[in-house]
Amino acid sequence: MNERIAIIDGLRSPVAKANGKLNHVQTDNLGAIIAKELVLRNNIPYDDFDEVIIGNVAQPANAANIARVLTMRAGFPKKTIAYTVHRNCASGMQALSSSIEKIYTNQGEIYLAGGVESMSNIPLLFSNQFKDFMTKFTYAKTASEKLKLLTTFRLSFLKPTIGLISGLTDPISGKIMGITAENLANEFKISRQAQDEYALQSHIKAQKAIESGILKDEIHPIMTKDSSIMDDDGIRFNQTIEALSKLKPIFDRTGTVTAGNSSQVSDGACMMILCSESKAKELGLEPIGYIKDYAYAGLDAHRMGLGPIFATKKLFDKTGTRLKDIDLIELNEAFAAQVIANLEAFKSKSFCKKEFNAEPLGEINEEILNVNGGAIAIGHPVGMSGARIVLHTIKELKRRGKKTGLATLCVGGGQGASFLVEV
Repeated sequence: MNERIAIIDGLRSPVAKANGKLNHVQTDNLGAIIAKELVLRNNIPYDDFDEVIIGNVAQPANAANIARVLTMRAGFPKKTIAYTVHRNCASGMQALSSSIEKIYTNQGEIYLAGGVESMSNIPLLFSNQFKDFMTKFTYAKTASEKLKLLTTFRLSFLKPTIGLISGLTDPISGKIMGITAENLANEFKISRQAQDEYALQSHIKAQKAIESGILKDEIHPIMTKDSSIMDDDGIRFNQTIEALSKLKPIFDRTGTVTAGNSSQVSDGACMMILCSESKAKELGLEPIGYIKDYAYAGLDAHRMGLGPIFATKKLFDKTGTRLKDIDLIELNEAFAAQVIANLEAFKSKSFCKKEFNAEPLGEINEEILNVNGGAIAIGHPVGMSGARIVLHTIKELKRRGKKTGLATLCVGGGQGASFLVEV
């Protein structure tokens, strides 16, 4: 990228446990609340935005092209164009990079971009047998035809498909995401104890962040007639290794991946205002940070959790960046095993030689990794998380007086995404 992209400001909702405090807030409304608040806080006229681009995975049937729906709900004028993007866990990042591409091809100057997900509202689906039965019943022309069809009905037709599980199962590998984490645990010989200890640290760091109040400037509370939520509520305060060790494996009965060392199913929204660095100077806007560059990479879906090293290698080659240049890293915690596998891969001579025919990227200093906890403690609203970790990296760099950060995540189906940010 020839010119950095300015992040004028960003805002997110609290991340809520699925089927909890944001259960009855529909995805478009959740995104609209954050979008509207962000625009109003920055006193930028709605008319100044060229487009709105939003990442979302489980796109709701009642809000097709959810970006346009939430744009209207947030108060933008009818002339505002908007579209939705989907790159699984990197959907929030895809919204940012799609905006960047628009800016650099002179299709617009100021964009609202981000991600939103209500995993609470991912639906249960009727079986194909029931769908076929209802279709035939609807088109039956006579009472006798309908009665005849009724004799073919079976209660088993009503067994639903759980949309959440279906969506978290990769059709290429045929594996639910947790099995890909088990694959990495086996490949890198990561013990159950190591995974639980990593998960414990995620909760401890996130608890400290909540108690210190450092996340207040990036979180906008959500108030509804049923409930209110001020902070991320998936964090288990005073979590212990004993409690984590009691949990049973959930994907493979003989495995090591549990609900406690996996990311949480959650609801949340995150939005940012973007423009070129020169445009920000022209308008007299003071950005909170900059996106210097980004990269996406593909890999074997069975090892999708290694997406961060594949994408980061591509990003570093593209920009000439080295690991020692990075002051802060946000590596999305899909699973503890997946994070630990990346830590091992980054420093492994044999892995980097085999995969890249190159020297190791280096050893990640865990003191700068996910310093305020990650998705194991906070949650992973899949369409939102990519945007959240970019925003949080920038905010934390400013808090620490540091300059350069890396936000990276794995992507279901075998991809990785990495963003290089600066303040």
